[in-house]
Amino acid sequence: MHVRRGGDRSGETTLEQAIARFLTYLTAERRASRHTVAAYRRDLEQLARFAREKAAANADHRSVPARGKAQAAGKVPAAAGKVPAGKVPTGKAPAAGKVPAADQAAGEAPTAGEDTAVNGLDVLLLRSWLGSLARTHAPASIARKVGAARALLRYLERRGEVDKNAAAQLALPKVRRPLPTFLDVDAAAEVMEIPGADTAEGLRDRAILETLYGAGLRVSELCGLDLAHVDRRPADRASVRVIGKGDKERIVPLGSHALAAIERYLERRDELTDPATGARDPRALFLSRRGARIGVRRVQALVQRYGALGAGRSDLHPHALRHTCATHLLDGGADLRAIQKLLGHASLATTQRYTHVSIDHLLKVYDAAHPMARNAHPMARKRSPA
Repeated sequence: MHVRRGGDRSGETTLEQAIARFLTYLTAERRASRHTVAAYRRDLEQLARFAREKAAANADHRSVPARGKAQAAGKVPAAAGKVPAGKVPTGKAPAAGKVPAADQAAGEAPTAGEDTAVNGLDVLLLRSWLGSLARTHAPASIARKVGAARALLRYLERRGEVDKNAAAQLALPKVRRPLPTFLDVDAAAEVMEIPGADTAEGLRDRAILETLYGAGLRVSELCGLDLAHVDRRPADRASVRVIGKGDKERIVPLGSHALAAIERYLERRDELTDPATGARDPRALFLSRRGARIGVRRVQALVQRYGALGAGRSDLHPHALRHTCATHLLDGGADLRAIQKLLGHASLATTQRYTHVSIDHLLKVYDAAHPMARNAHPMARKRSPA
């Protein structure tokens, strides 16, 4: 493994420097979201820490036998500064705290505080890292970390800083995706009706639930909405401008229930102000009780609360309402491509994963289309009883 000791002695790029440049590239050129960049940062900094610790452990392992061999050859006194009885010392003992030159050469290796060069990221090191993760991380987390390492090394390979992408040889663990949580139509309606209409907070909560379910927004997209993003006129063409992943913009239609809930909330929005200063965020659509832009954690908490009260689902979360929206659209006959555009998915495969086709819908399609179904297709050939 090539290593570089403090400064620029070897001229090689350290892993830490490469990670910093890669994160800048993601932000400035790829326009990745801050959440994506933060996830890459955590995973790659964990890899850098592991590489430093591994290098330090290897250094300690190599230095111990080297000192033993030096003592056996008579190059290093068994006990520095001690002279056997009846003997006259022929030279000076090593000064306290100093390491003999032979031992110094044998122990020449990175310590825990030193940075690993990018060329040190070989397959053996990466597999050792994944082996350590397997004891404490779920397969999905490991797959994400492998993806981060692959992306970093692919970036460095394009720049000619590494000979090959060692992470490309890593096998991804099998990730089992459980069926996502969603509500049926009646349960969704019950959840929407739980917030009270006598307070500004209750009206806000109703508008949040209706928008999450009616427009299929991600919770981060909902929290990022501004007043200027909502187009309420004409009512039958109301829409909201959403800034999604990678700062991609899309226009999402607002249903009549979501629009009505937003309009009722806006009539009393001014009541949500800081009690000490009377200030409120002038841009944000949804405000906290203190007049600031509402946060993701707060929305998650209120969805969980209303899910428990309305549908007996304490596991309900904002993304479940997004999935419920897509499922009900699909059951109602919406085209999968249209749902993909509505949700802002770059890949249709992602839409297929989030849109769960109910068994009732499948049975209706089968009964209407298959010639051997209970409700035979009118063009099907009539069969005489056996």
